[in-house]
Amino acid sequence: MNAVINEQSLESYMCQLGAQAKAAAAQLAVADPASKNNALLAIAEELLAQRDALKSANEKDLAQGKEDGLDDAMLDRLTLGDKGIDGMVEGLRQVAALPDPVGEITDMDYRPSGIQVGKMRVPLGVIGIIYESRPNVTIDAASLCLKSGNATILRGGKEALYSNQAISACIHNGLKAVGLPPESVQVINTTDRAAVGLLLTMSDTVDVIIPRGGKGLIERVSKESTIPVIKHLDGICHVYIDDQANLDKAFDIALNAKTRRYGVCNAMETLLIAEAVASEILPKLASAYREKGVELRGCEKCRVIDADILPASEEDWSTEYLAPILSIKIVDDMPQAVQHINHYGSHHTDSLVSENFTRAREFMTTVDSSSVMINASTAFADGFEYGLGAEIGISTDKIHARGPVGLKGLTSQKYVVFGDGHIRS
Repeated sequence: MNAVINEQSLESYMCQLGAQAKAAAAQLAVADPASKNNALLAIAEELLAQRDALKSANEKDLAQGKEDGLDDAMLDRLTLGDKGIDGMVEGLRQVAALPDPVGEITDMDYRPSGIQVGKMRVPLGVIGIIYESRPNVTIDAASLCLKSGNATILRGGKEALYSNQAISACIHNGLKAVGLPPESVQVINTTDRAAVGLLLTMSDTVDVIIPRGGKGLIERVSKESTIPVIKHLDGICHVYIDDQANLDKAFDIALNAKTRRYGVCNAMETLLIAEAVASEILPKLASAYREKGVELRGCEKCRVIDADILPASEEDWSTEYLAPILSIKIVDDMPQAVQHINHYGSHHTDSLVSENFTRAREFMTTVDSSSVMINASTAFADGFEYGLGAEIGISTDKIHARGPVGLKGLTSQKYVVFGDGHIRS
C-alpha cells in the first residue's frame, strides 16, 4: 500500500479510503446480525490460521522498536505473542455473542392523533479511530464497529505498522469469506503524520473520530478535528471516605482502587478522607500502600498523622499518575470532598464510601462525572464490568456518549412513526 501512496498524493489516498468506507457503511447498515456475526467468527479463524505470520510481523515491529529506543513498557504493550492472539480471537467471539443493537425499536407511544412514535437504533456511519502501540486495539475497534454496523478507518501507531498490516489482511479475508465489503475496515498503511491531519478533516465521509492514546494525541485530535470526537483526556479518579463509612469496606476499596492496576484510566489517583476518621484509617492504609511500593503525597493534615508522607503540591491534585503514586487529602466533610472532585477531577470515575443513604444520593447528584460509585472500587469503571461486553474507550464528554462506550455508544437513534393513513388536521 505504501507504493500506492508514493504514486499518488496522500490527500488522494485518504479521500479514496473515505469514499470506500462510506460505500461500505451503506451496506453494513442493512446487514443482518447473522452476517456480521459470521464475519467476526471468520476473522477469528483467520487470525488462528495466520498465527505464525502475525508473530513474524510483530517481531519486525519489536526489532524496529528496540532500534528506535522504545522503553520496556512500550515494548511490552507492543508485543503480540500467542496469548495476545488468543485474546483477540476470544474478543471477537465475545462480541459476536453480544446482542445486536442495530434496528432495536424502543419508546413506542401512541399520540393523541393516533400515530405511534418511537426510536430506532442505527449505526453512526464511518468511524475514524486513532490509537497508539497496542496492535490488539485494531481487532477491538474493528469488531465493535462491525457489530454496530459501522465502517471504520483505523490509524495505528507507527511502532505497530507491520502488526497492524498483518491483522488488517486477516480482517479483509474474513469479510470476503462471508460476502461483506472488505473496505468495511481499512487500516491506514502509512506512518506519515499528515494522514492523521487529513483524517480529522474528512467530514464529508467520516462521521465520528475516536482517539485512544496519551494526552498529547487526544489534545491534538480535539484541537484539529472538524468531526465530532468521542474522547477522554485524563482519568483523575477519586475515592472519598466519609465519616459515616464502614472502615473495613473503605480500606478494601481504597486499596483496590489504587493498586489493582496502576497504568489504567480507572485507577484512583487521589484519596479524600473525612477528618473525623482520618486518624483511624490513614495509618492502616499508608502501611498497606507502602507494602505495595506506592509513594504517598499528602496535605499538611495527612503529614501530621504520618510524617513519612511527602508533601503534595497543587499540581498533584490535578495529575493522572498512571503509576504507584497517590495523593491524599483530608477534608472537613462531603461538600468539601465534592468541591475538590469537581474542581480537580477529570469527570471520569469517582466513588463515595459511606453507610449514609442520604449522602449517597447527594454524592450521586452533585459529582459531575461519567461514573459515580457508592461503596465500590473505581476499578469497576469498565465496559465489560458494566455488562457492555466490550468497550471502545471511556468517554468523559457529555455528548454523544458518556462513560464506557460499547456497542450502543457506537450507534445513534432516529425517530420512527407508524400510522394508518393518518393526516394532520
